[in-house]
Amino acid sequence: MNPFSLEGKTALVTGANTGIGQAIAIAMGNAGAEVICAARRSCSETLASIENGSEVQLDFADPMAARDVFSSRKIDILVNNAGIIRRSDATDFSEADWDDVVDVNLKAVFFTCQAFGKAVLERGGEGKIVNIASLLSFQGGIRVPSYTASKHGVAGITKLLANEWAAKGINVNAIAPGYIATNNTEALRNDEVRNRQILERIPAGRWGEASDIGETAVFLASPAAKYIHGAVLNVDGGWLAR
Repeated sequence: MNPFSLEGKTALVTGANTGIGQAIAIAMGNAGAEVICAARRSCSETLASIENGSEVQLDFADPMAARDVFSSRKIDILVNNAGIIRRSDATDFSEADWDDVVDVNLKAVFFTCQAFGKAVLERGGEGKIVNIASLLSFQGGIRVPSYTASKHGVAGITKLLANEWAAKGINVNAIAPGYIATNNTEALRNDEVRNRQILERIPAGRWGEASDIGETAVFLASPAAKYIHGAVLNVDGGWLAR
């Protein structure tokens, strides 16, 4: 048996319509999983690259959006990728921007994990959760207070759930992506000064590709990672080692 294969497994990937979520969904499909792409927008572009895929519309502005998803069908792998960011100086940051980000990035992650965990435990099966954290699960960042707080929270929730569920057949881990070349970072890459500063800090000397995160998610969801619990794995080209 290939320990990196996801054959026979069903994975739900949130925020799968673009960027990192799209890459994770495609990588899981390539590894043999049936993939359910969840997003508030169409995932048709992602599904075009997946042999066995479907989509469900979920908007995590409602943190309980996924509460009924796992009761209607057997899902083996959950990837919590959906997230938003708001930028403003700490002195000007609004309560609305705080609540919007924390609802999507943290509250929705916990309650989606909860719904998945309940379903897995009730059937006495095994499950894998991969949460998408951030370098700002370790660092403070600038002008992104709610995002930083939420991603620190994702790391904490990952460890808490691992403590509770590791002995019950559920692996809970997280990936902390570094600087990845997606639509969200296009402005940074187009800024000559910021792009140079970022590349000078990355030991690998390049921006990450979304596929770098996708393939890591496959590993954490595979039998090869069966003894990994509560890890927050930075995939950052060495950024945090610098």
